[in-house]
Amino acid sequence: MEKATSRIRYYNNENGPVIGVTVKPVIEQDGLYFKDLNGDGKLAVYKDWRKTPEERAKALAEELSPKEKFGLLFLNTWKMGLFQEDKEKVDATGLLNEEIIEKDESIFNVEKSYGTTYTVKEMGIRHLIFRQNPKPEELADWINQLNLLAEEGEHAVPMLITSNSRNENGEMVFGMNDAAGVFATWPGTMGIGAAVKGNGPELIEDFAECIRREWDAVGMKKGYMYMADVVTDPRWQRSYGTFGEDPQLVSQIMDRLIPGIQGSGEGVTTDGVAVTVKHFPGGGARENGFDPHYEQGQWNVYQTENSLQKYHIPAFQTAVDRHASSIMPYYAKPAAQKSQKQYDMLGNEIEMKPLGFAFNRFFTETLLREQMGFKGYINSDSGITNKMAWGVEELDVPSRIALAVNSGVDMISGSLDVFSAQEAYERWKNGYYTTQGHPVPAGYTAEQLTLSEEALNRAAARTLKEQFELGLFENPYRDPETAAEVIATEKHWKDAYRVHQQSVVLLKNKDGVLPLNSEKLSGKKVYVECFKKDGEAAVQETEKLRESIAGKHGLVLTDSYEDAGYAFLLINPSSGEYFNATKGYLELDICDKKQVADVDGNGCPAETFHEETTLSGVDRIKKIYETVHENGGAVISNINFTLAWMVGNVEPYADALLAGFDTYTDAVLDVVTGTYNPTGKMPITLPKEDSVIAVDKSGVCISPNDVPGYDKDRYMPDDMKDENGKAYAYRDELGNYYELGFGLNF
Repeated sequence: MEKATSRIRYYNNENGPVIGVTVKPVIEQDGLYFKDLNGDGKLAVYKDWRKTPEERAKALAEELSPKEKFGLLFLNTWKMGLFQEDKEKVDATGLLNEEIIEKDESIFNVEKSYGTTYTVKEMGIRHLIFRQNPKPEELADWINQLNLLAEEGEHAVPMLITSNSRNENGEMVFGMNDAAGVFATWPGTMGIGAAVKGNGPELIEDFAECIRREWDAVGMKKGYMYMADVVTDPRWQRSYGTFGEDPQLVSQIMDRLIPGIQGSGEGVTTDGVAVTVKHFPGGGARENGFDPHYEQGQWNVYQTENSLQKYHIPAFQTAVDRHASSIMPYYAKPAAQKSQKQYDMLGNEIEMKPLGFAFNRFFTETLLREQMGFKGYINSDSGITNKMAWGVEELDVPSRIALAVNSGVDMISGSLDVFSAQEAYERWKNGYYTTQGHPVPAGYTAEQLTLSEEALNRAAARTLKEQFELGLFENPYRDPETAAEVIATEKHWKDAYRVHQQSVVLLKNKDGVLPLNSEKLSGKKVYVECFKKDGEAAVQETEKLRESIAGKHGLVLTDSYEDAGYAFLLINPSSGEYFNATKGYLELDICDKKQVADVDGNGCPAETFHEETTLSGVDRIKKIYETVHENGGAVISNINFTLAWMVGNVEPYADALLAGFDTYTDAVLDVVTGTYNPTGKMPITLPKEDSVIAVDKSGVCISPNDVPGYDKDRYMPDDMKDENGKAYAYRDELGNYYELGFGLNF
């Protein structure tokens, strides 16, 4: 079967958009070309690219059938036929996965999934989340094929393919950075924060341009990125996906990142990529690290008065001001009983209703839209109508869908349940709670729990506007060969590597051991070892690292630290799981088989204990240090910071200590050997020890979890503070505090 890519016909408008079609006819009028979206030969408002996206979206929303609009409400993860092992379950091109799964379960929900053709043509789905990692030309081919299917629909509403970020280095994590290594690869987002903190925000423009050009080239026109959340609870496992703890820094980044990716400071353009900023009103205010992906973390807790306004809202306000196309509320619900007073933009005290933010109309409509001025659409996080329906568990799925839309949500992620949306609509149309007399669940109104035509039109118009702005109705197709060429753009990869170098933070340099120039290395052997939570994986990584750097950077390697002049240790701790609660509080200590307290059902410390390991073989670090020092040598250690690690088991045994953030090892070695003078500055503050994040019997942390590390000393007990009035941040043997903005150079 002929692929869509070979069936594309292009029509060029002078001083207008290129029209790309595979199925539908084209209207010629006034010497111009228009795609005949419904094939009736008439130039309706929604077909006319001379009209504004808002005018076109409103007109089309009113013309679409309810069934078509149900399809626009949802998006969920989807797979390519390329990765389908059973080739009987792909279409004739091999591009589309046609597998039917009766009970398709993910961390977000459980529902039946259908083949691609049925999902697009019969269910009307037009938004999909893509998490796999093919070659760019394969991705462009797949998206083209999807758009051919969509173009065969009644109104040819195009496909909009969404992904989480793909341009950062690091372990691929579902729902965070879905893929890595194909697109130009920058350091982790905290590393970008470190680079900006030390070098200024201008580098964000290169980062944004790289993303915009690469994503547009393959036809992937929407990103679930980036997080405007600030890290205030150091135990939050998602810290590594943020830009750090500084609201001002995150705002600076958003100020340049959003217009750079979207194509302008006024919103999305045809060569831009739509940005979905996460997770309103800030996911950092956790309850001792627990995340709302699971039940234990379903609350946002504000221990200090007005912390929402002071720390968590500012970066989102910047995102609104820079016209982010959509904003994603977090799953969590505000905890009134555990929180101090919080205020809205007008200074009024906020009523903390215990509803997940996607269902919490005050936050989505009053605060975000009316007071902050948001003009885009609201895209829920995945699973709000199924496994993460915090605060509305008593409602059935149709009621949850209706309540979300009536509370301001325009698109529901993590589900394709058009059938429940139809039920919510039928309940409105047939008077389920009125003429039929069914009881309305306590605390709600019939209007909140049914899906009206007006609500459907409003949501559809908002999301369609984005597709018109992106130019997808004119031409959603991309050339696979061009896509491969754009992804291979040398400038993007060079810019990315430069920021890897800029992300390295020099924390300690005792007696000027660094840089290891040729004079210092002369006649010296270097021992290299990797440390990870998984000891076997560390051994394998050590072997690969030694092979990759042998003969590079002027290093002469040895297999034994006993005859080494220098030891270079790469330390990569790991703690907790993204989607599951830990048995105790998330461990931040770099430790091996440490006895820590369990947590009871109320989130408080229990009297039972378990072992935690964040780094296998941590005792070897001290042994290596002592042995190398006996030989008159020195130890250089680099810690990979995905969380705000407590470094007390590493720093005393390092002559030089560096911080990386999913930073390339070669970039770290550029700093170690003096090829690059370090410029990175810490985007987070490192807690000193367990005592500064201790949780009492009532489940309250001694350092408030809604306050960034740099400001926690304001709330710490006086008897914990040193002569400089500091209690929270780690202080090394040289007297330096590892806090926000700290970083040495040569």
